[in-house]
Amino acid sequence: KIRSHFSSSDYSAQSDSGCVGCFANIVNAMFSLCKNSTAETAEEVVTPAPTGTMPTSAADMPRQTSDYTHGVRTAQDERISPERALAKLQEGNVRFVSGAGTRANFDAEHRQALAAHGQNPIAAIIGCADSRAPIEILFDALPGDIFTLRNAGNTLSHAEGSMVGSVEYCVGPLGAKLIVVLGHTKCGAVMGATQTMLASKKAGGAAAEKQTTLDKLLAGLAPVVQQAQAELKGTESAEEIAAHAIQVNVFAGIEKLLIYSEPIRAKVKSGEVQVHGAVYDIVSGKVNFLGQHPRLPLILGMQAGLSKEEAVPEAAIGA
Repeated sequence: KIRSHFSSSDYSAQSDSGCVGCFANIVNAMFSLCKNSTAETAEEVVTPAPTGTMPTSAADMPRQTSDYTHGVRTAQDERISPERALAKLQEGNVRFVSGAGTRANFDAEHRQALAAHGQNPIAAIIGCADSRAPIEILFDALPGDIFTLRNAGNTLSHAEGSMVGSVEYCVGPLGAKLIVVLGHTKCGAVMGATQTMLASKKAGGAAAEKQTTLDKLLAGLAPVVQQAQAELKGTESAEEIAAHAIQVNVFAGIEKLLIYSEPIRAKVKSGEVQVHGAVYDIVSGKVNFLGQHPRLPLILGMQAGLSKEEAVPEAAIGA
């Protein structure tokens, strides 16, 4: 392109004076090209779209860019409020449903950053072990974002169990401000508990002489199933009872967590931590956020001063 600015005589000069003149021509041509190039570049600047409107789908949202110190959330980043943590989960689920996920952006440098600087999750999520409900994926989360706890039926059966202790660790030393108890549609554990309860009623309440660990797990869900059936006016349809019991089980899990854990209860009472319920639809991919327990003030008041060592009657849960 520079060559086109000169005639052939510019390149045929052999004398010293000709070389000096040629050099001057080259300098002038380069200056002219730089000036034109700057003008062309300025014309390509695109004015960003106006902001201030909330996106309603992933198509309305810009591709997620990291504002974290190391490109992934580590202990060197600031802790966020429960409200902001909940919003980030909601935004992630919108991306997941719309197929606009960002999980592929995680690379070796991010793994090294997490190893070197430690974790700083935005939330602890108690979910079901069902392989169709992968928690990090359905919230379009990266490693380091969510402290995940899973078992069949997202249950909390014991005050001294690993689930409760792990959540205490997440909202304690790790500093998370949000806890979510997440159920999902077509839950096999809840359906199994429903069928077991209905079969027991038909058999006159007789229990099996020898119970497996799975039998005990399903028996632990019996009060949830019974409450769901009562709220449905005593229907005998296993499908209807199980579908409603999924939501009942979520709120029962929140209640048990607050009953069993004094540290978590104190943080919730002070407003530092929030506990929300949610149900994931395995067909649509959407997460329906249920909010906090509808009887939260009553639960916090009733359980003031309750220690883990005190027995909690199973019948009291969800009553």
